[in-house]
Amino acid sequence: MLVSPGSRVAALAACGALLLVGAGCGADKSEEATTNPQVRLYGSDGNMTNAYAGEFKERADLLDGMKGTTPLTPLPEAFKNRLRAVDPKLTDYLYSAESYDAVIISALAAQLAGSTDPAAIAKQIVGVTNNGERCEKAADCLRLARDGRDIEYRGVSLNRAGFTDAGEPATASYATLTFGEEKLDDGKTEFVGAGDESAASTKNPPRPHRQRTGKAPSAPLVLGGLLPRTGDLAIAYPPLAAGAELALKEINAAGGVLGEDVRWVDGDDGTNPAVAKATVEKHIADGVHVIIGAGASGISRAVLPDVVAAGLVLFSPSNTDAGLTSIEDKGLYFRTAPPDSLQGRALADVILRDGPHRIALVARKDSYGEGLQENVRAELERAGIDGDRVKLLTYEPPADAKAPPLDFTAGAREIKEYGADAVLVIGFGESAQVIRALADSGVQIRH
Repeated sequence: MLVSPGSRVAALAACGALLLVGAGCGADKSEEATTNPQVRLYGSDGNMTNAYAGEFKERADLLDGMKGTTPLTPLPEAFKNRLRAVDPKLTDYLYSAESYDAVIISALAAQLAGSTDPAAIAKQIVGVTNNGERCEKAADCLRLARDGRDIEYRGVSLNRAGFTDAGEPATASYATLTFGEEKLDDGKTEFVGAGDESAASTKNPPRPHRQRTGKAPSAPLVLGGLLPRTGDLAIAYPPLAAGAELALKEINAAGGVLGEDVRWVDGDDGTNPAVAKATVEKHIADGVHVIIGAGASGISRAVLPDVVAAGLVLFSPSNTDAGLTSIEDKGLYFRTAPPDSLQGRALADVILRDGPHRIALVARKDSYGEGLQENVRAELERAGIDGDRVKLLTYEPPADAKAPPLDFTAGAREIKEYGADAVLVIGFGESAQVIRALADSGVQIRH
């Protein structure tokens, strides 16, 4: 179990040292690279889902043995059952807990603020998760909030520590996932903790409002969805949507917020800045107070200026770009997903366990892909992996559904000539073309 960043780095350093010793025993760099090596595949949260296998159709066997990490806490079976009651077809749970918690925290913040004013809600969000009377269920937390009591919400994803001053989790749980026969093998899933509980905020929010009777003049609270119903990240939409819908259902069953049911206005981010901006514009016109999304970090970066200019809250359940921690947001941006500075350590650890000699890190060219790629590269370097043993490649994802499919032929040939025996693919649904291209170039994928 990872307790602190320092302990993980120490473990990686030891592992890297062993790898370097092994590499030096009678083998030089020219011998490490073979003309047709077997390659282990690795993935990240954007593609380690059962839905990803559907992108391969009849070639889904290419994924067998692929490993990767994703922010994921061990989900209680009762929570999964409640999600399946909302969406019986649900096969993945990626970011469902984070989506659920984002909606619950938004509702509690509005109740404590005694208002649906986004600025007042924003001032309560970090405090909802820290330094109060602990509660876990929506109904219990809402009852305390109506009584004007300070609360410390502990939900499904946010279960060890609260938010930092920057409005993101101080700690996180990561799962190491492995594909079996064309789907994830749950029997091989492992969990590891990350982060530091002492990083949680200790600041006191404004004094909670006590709601005596009736409904507040500003009710109802209106939440707007900005989730990837379409586009490259559409494979993650079902669990994101199910988590938000379940939270809304439970909040309203518990009496709603400020004396009235919370309203939801649906919206697509399209994994596309133009689509997302149009949705945000509509949400502003519809009187939305808090926007839940966007799905991808790059999309949140694109729309955040518009959201901030309108004075609304943007609360993402799935943004992991570490650069968003310090982005200029006037205190209006929050996330329940942990930054990739934590996932980079977890991914590097998974790769190092298999003792690779040459590693290719392939990422979609956006803030999520390049950000996580750099975090993994840095962790590998800290573990003692020389720069000439790590190759960085990026690709431009298709602009929209009408654009030609991703062509990674040249990149696959470059990886083959480099002699990589480990390839990390950081992307969304479109990254299936990277793996297809590797196989088509003659790279032997190790199962």
